[in-house]
Order: sequence, then C-alpha cells, then structure tokens
Amino acid sequence: MSSSSGSSGKGYDVTSSGTNSQGNHYDSRDYTPSTGGNQSNDNTYHYSNNDGSYYYSNSDGSTYHNDGNGGSNYTAAGGKKQAG
Repeated sequence: MSSSSGSSGKGYDVTSSGTNSQGNHYDSRDYTPSTGGNQSNDNTYHYSNNDGSYYYSNSDGSTYHNDGNGGSNYTAAGGKKQAG
C-alpha cells in the first residue's frame, strides 16, 4: 500500500514536497501527536537549498535560517530576530 504523505518516523508527516524554480527542495510538514510530535499544524515548511543552506517556516510565525556555513538566524513568532 502506498501513501502520498506517509510517516517519516521523525515525528512528522510530509504532506507535500517538490522542487522550486531555483532547483531547491521544499516540503510541507504536519507535526501531529499521532506521529510523535507535540503540535497539530499543516503550515510548517522546510527548504533545503543547493548551496547547503536550509530554512524552516513554522506555523507559529517563527522562522529559522542556516546559511550552511555556520551562520544562522532565528526569528521568533513576535518578529524579534536572534543571530545564532
């Protein structure tokens, strides 16, 4: 039996995924209690970029970006940016 979402075994289901026009991979993740997570949402996105950087956009409005070279930025739900 196949499923388009399926459980990843990492506490979330990938509900959709693809490659954008820049060739970067993205997926939409559902962190639900049934898969071991502690949130119920379908508005969390993860982007893996060709340059080694990655980006998370969370359902609470917070974001996290790692530039792939040791630098990172986290922006809290209220909009306050914190360098990592």
